[in-house]
Amino acid sequence: MEQPVIAQAEEISITSQPLSKKAQKRAAKAARLQEQKAERRAREKEAKKRKRRERAEAGDAEPRKRRKMGGFDQTSFAAQVVIDLGFDDMMTDKEVTSLTSQLAYTYSANRRSSTPFTSLLFTSLNGRTKARLDAINDAGYKRWTNTKWWEEGYDRIWTSKSDSCGGDEDVDAHRASVVYLTADSEEELIELKEGEIYVIGGICDHNRYKKMEPVLFFSDPMFAFPDLLPRSPNLCLDKAKTASIRHARLPIGRYIASLTTRKVLTVNQVFEILLKWVETRDWEQAFWSIIPQRKFQNKPTNPDASPEGKHVEEDEDQEDQEDADEAELVASNENGDGEEDDQDGGVSSSRPQPVLSVAY
Repeated sequence: MEQPVIAQAEEISITSQPLSKKAQKRAAKAARLQEQKAERRAREKEAKKRKRRERAEAGDAEPRKRRKMGGFDQTSFAAQVVIDLGFDDMMTDKEVTSLTSQLAYTYSANRRSSTPFTSLLFTSLNGRTKARLDAINDAGYKRWTNTKWWEEGYDRIWTSKSDSCGGDEDVDAHRASVVYLTADSEEELIELKEGEIYVIGGICDHNRYKKMEPVLFFSDPMFAFPDLLPRSPNLCLDKAKTASIRHARLPIGRYIASLTTRKVLTVNQVFEILLKWVETRDWEQAFWSIIPQRKFQNKPTNPDASPEGKHVEEDEDQEDQEDADEAELVASNENGDGEEDDQDGGVSSSRPQPVLSVAY
């Protein structure tokens, strides 16, 4: 009879132990960020109310209308973009949060573009990535228009055709239309073509998978034969080769010699570059418009560059929190009936991006 009492006493003593200094700082920081989030939301609501009052005082009796798909005529580009989310187990929780924010900006950019892709396909939706998306705006991503979400991998694109196609030749032809975009490819992407499918690797990893280098060590001191630790895999390139599909890299080096840092971009930056190329048919203009200026290391920039590329550095923790908060606004402003709030309350897809990497 005494054992349960002792066990209960031990449990109480464990739970009543004070937090460590590090845990206390972490909890205080989380509370501070949550308070700042509430204050930002309150300011945004007040700004919307003020603008409505100003319109009413100006005699604008016409009720506010919602704008469809950016409020202007759009000409769709008949190609599909796939975001491969099959890297969930290779990211930290913080990186998963950043990735889901980038997905919201990717969707928003396509909706607001004058030349959007016909559809966005998100594959391998599982694990923490799915849990995070489900938690944002009551799974608002499920109401995004012109999007598809698969739990299966992107290989379903051609394997699902095997049952309905006339033979292996049709399946191979469909597989040939798929191009995995990866910076590790030796092939350059010259142009985008309608009817093709472009895959972007959805991974944020602080570039740590690129930092691993071969290391010599001795497996047997007697013989002292050096072994070589395997180099970290080129994640997206390896997936493309395993699936026997084409792969290519964006031709950044061909057009921007001053980009001396690694050509690693976020998911939405890669997507926005593709959108800008469709709009302008000019890779150089697309790169200068979208790539963050910090990557040029004070090199002179193109005078014709759009302000879209003027990103600034921010405190990483604060920036990641704001990025996640604004992604929630994007998800809540984009509803399933093809309409969105007027641009006074919208969130631009071209905002400072978190300092994370994607192996596009």
